[in-house]
Parts: sequence; C-alpha cells; structure tokens
Amino acid sequence: MIVTLNDVSYYVEIEGEGPPLLLLHGFTGSLQTWAPFLPMLTKKHKVITIDIIGHGLSQSPENAARYTMENVSADLLSLLNQLEIEKINIVGYSMGGRLALYFAHKYPERVNKLILESSSPGLETKEEQETRVKQDETLANFIKENGIKAFVEKWENIPLFNTQKALPDKVQDKLRKERLNNNIVGLANSLQGMGTGIQPSLWDKLSSLEIPILLVVGEKDEKFCVIAEKMKNLLQNAQIKKISQAGHAIHLESPQTFVTIIVDYLHTVS
Repeated sequence: MIVTLNDVSYYVEIEGEGPPLLLLHGFTGSLQTWAPFLPMLTKKHKVITIDIIGHGLSQSPENAARYTMENVSADLLSLLNQLEIEKINIVGYSMGGRLALYFAHKYPERVNKLILESSSPGLETKEEQETRVKQDETLANFIKENGIKAFVEKWENIPLFNTQKALPDKVQDKLRKERLNNNIVGLANSLQGMGTGIQPSLWDKLSSLEIPILLVVGEKDEKFCVIAEKMKNLLQNAQIKKISQAGHAIHLESPQTFVTIIVDYLHTVS
C-alpha cells in the first residue's frame, strides 16, 4: 500500500499478527530484500516492510535534503503513529541499520529491541566524514551521468561484496534485479542525503542507549566486525553474533542462520 508520510509517498507492506516488527533494507535494496523471511517472521509478528525513501516503489524527491536521517526518522515515526504502534522491534541492514539506530537514538521510547546487521553509527572523525562525503558525491554523480545499469555493475563489484560472488546465480540475479529496479534520482539523493559521511555521527551517543541491541556481523566482513566490537563496548545492553563463512550481507549468505537469530533474539526476555 502507499502511505503519505510528511508529504512523501512510501510503499509499505504489512503481514502477520503479533508484536510489530519493522524491517529496513540496505542501500540499493527494497522491501523485497525481506521476502524470503516473511513466512517464518509472520508466524508470531506483525511484520512491516517499507521501501526507504528513494528506493523501490517509494517516492524519490528531487531535493537531497529531504533524505536526511532526521527527516526519514520522522517519516518512520509518522508511520508508527498512523498504524497506532506504540513500541516496535526493528531489524536494519547496513543503511537500514544506520537508520534504525538513528531512529532509536531520536525516539528511544518507541523502540523495544534493535537488531543491526552489518551496521554502524556513522564515522568517528570529521576527517573521515569529509572524505566519505566526497566519495559519496562522486558516486552520486556517477549514477547521474551513467545511469542505473552502469552503477549497479560498479556497485556489485566493490570489495565489500566480494563474498557474494559465491552465491548461487539465481540469488545473484534476484539481487541484481532488485538493485536495477531503483532510479537515478533516488539513489543519488540517498547517498547525498543519508550516506555514511553526511549522517550525524552517533558514536558519542551510544552510551546513552538503554534498549537491547543485537549486532550481527559476518566473520569475513572484518571492517564491520571491528565496528561491532567498538559499539558493544559503548552500548549499555548489547550482544554480538558473528556468523561464520559470511560477509556483509548475512541475510543473503547465511539466510537460515540469520532468520533463526532474529526469531530467537526477539523471543528472549531481556
């Protein structure tokens, strides 16, 4: 269904009954990311999936400033209010995990538990942020100048996704199709509005978060394993799950393990 959140049209799907669970996909993804897990997750949860602004069937505003973490978090708050949901569990992957963490920082009273897959609180130093902003702007310009197909070919060959080369062709084809279904304006503005460089760093805010948080990382994704350890040391109530033989996209590389971890964590009393 299409819902209007602060004057932006979002595509949302809701399935199942029980405690609400919001799933947030990564950059270049869509709510289709979560389709394989719905049969298991909807057994005990009302599962809400959404195409994040600039992705999938949601609107792609021309102004990149509309894509900031603060604005998109406010959109999620509006969604919860429209659905009359007081508190929610959130699973977020990569960009979706950064958004989930920002939402929890901004509206902690609305979050029950967080599960963050291969996610970060942003970058620690101004120098890192400035460097990343330039990189994201360069990538956004590449998308505008060369189109979605050329960008997807470039994106799926970055080192972060090397472990995905071992996935079955059928899985890789499905992932490529999902990425190609996005549009130039949405992806470029997503990078410039809510990219890792431009988002406010939350490193110095982690210690104030009291909600239970599960950090899920693949053991082959060394960069995010280090980030997860740093995060755990700062958070009040966090656990880490390292998944063997997996890289950045654990939900793709170890899907059964991934969904089992989610279900087990959500049903554990904190």
